[in-house]
Amino acid sequence: MKNTKRNDIILVLILLVSALLVWLCFSLFSPAGDYVVVNVDGKETARYPISEDKEVRLESENGYNILIIKDGKADVTDASCPDGLCVDFHPISKDGETIVCLPNKTVVSVEAGE
Repeated sequence: MKNTKRNDIILVLILLVSALLVWLCFSLFSPAGDYVVVNVDGKETARYPISEDKEVRLESENGYNILIIKDGKADVTDASCPDGLCVDFHPISKDGETIVCLPNKTVVSVEAGE
């Protein structure tokens, strides 16, 4: 019984260290993005340089989101959706990162290059 518990602890530690290494590699080696791309209902509606500070109200037939681009990061700070999960996302700045608002069918993502 003691041997099984010890093996379980070793397995959990290996999994935690592996997850930490993957997260560190992703964080350290992901390229910074150049553009903030807004998709509403599956269609690209806007593209903004991430280097220019801007505040935008993203309107759709389902509601609105307030997008703030500042200091090379994009953040949704307010939304009309009932759960507000998109507002709880951390600001994004690296290629491939996204903020999703399902009720408003809005996706804000960061892309590198054209």
